[in-house]
Amino acid sequence: MKDTMTMVFGLTANLDLVNEICDYLKIKPGKISVSHFADGEILVEPEESVRGKRVYLVQSSCKPTTEHLMEVLIAVDAFRRASAREITCIMPYFGYARQDRKARPRQPITSKLVADLISTAGADRVVMFDLHAAQIQGFFNCPTDNLTTIPMMGAYFRRHPRIKMKNTVVVSPDHGGTTRARSLAEILGVPLAIVDKRRPQANVAIANDVIGDVVGKDCIVVDDICDTGGSLVASCDILKEKGAKNIYVAIAHPVFSGNAAEKIQNSCIKEMVVSNTIPLSEEAKAVKKIKVVSVGKLLAGLIDAISNNTPVSDIYNFKDHSFDF
Repeated sequence: MKDTMTMVFGLTANLDLVNEICDYLKIKPGKISVSHFADGEILVEPEESVRGKRVYLVQSSCKPTTEHLMEVLIAVDAFRRASAREITCIMPYFGYARQDRKARPRQPITSKLVADLISTAGADRVVMFDLHAAQIQGFFNCPTDNLTTIPMMGAYFRRHPRIKMKNTVVVSPDHGGTTRARSLAEILGVPLAIVDKRRPQANVAIANDVIGDVVGKDCIVVDDICDTGGSLVASCDILKEKGAKNIYVAIAHPVFSGNAAEKIQNSCIKEMVVSNTIPLSEEAKAVKKIKVVSVGKLLAGLIDAISNNTPVSDIYNFKDHSFDF
């Protein structure tokens, strides 16, 4: 990292990831404090000068979602008032992304509201991973980057000792995730299948059938989010019913609400690979079939690219050995 004007700060959600990013960049994390008043109000204060600096603020708006989001807004305002040259919000997991449209009358479009809040606070750029709907980028009034974990997941499965690509199929757990699944299938050079699923209400899904041949195949189910785990487990169950051999799962954002970790532990899933856009809970860490791959190297490459005005797309030009799984 040659740019001495670059500073990377982490709030409370992704401190381990921030340390990893800074290790790659060979810089120290910026000093910043997050405290609360007696009534719950949040105070965020940079503890070193940011005047004229390129500031990168790393924070996922994961649970507790609203508290983490408020930390971001307050920190951006603090950096702006402290005369930072440029502020980039890196939100590996962008909360409220599933509220991207009006599914019923009188519903809000909260992801647009959150985008407006971040822009109004003073962010110059926002970086996210695997947005639930790519169109959310258009909600922001500043440049955005929607990075993806798919190439990294592809590298992981290509190196997997128990998976033979000639007997593997990538599976989308619903029609909405077909584009994401097709990207992984093309990287691995394998066929694509789709679970025909309907969702009568939030966090409830019913899997009906499978489009594609999965009989005797190792299946890699790929999705952006695992929340309660019910929808994912239902998709894996129907794959087993249709004759699938071993079932692996690739998830960008391990939200893992409620007893999701327990559901995964008791499911037919052989192995689940997740990224560290959201830190795992202690319950999830105890599930041995859950493996974590880090986005730290990708984000370090992105920061280097933005700071040196080089193409962000170059961060995906890596070989399998570039990642330590």
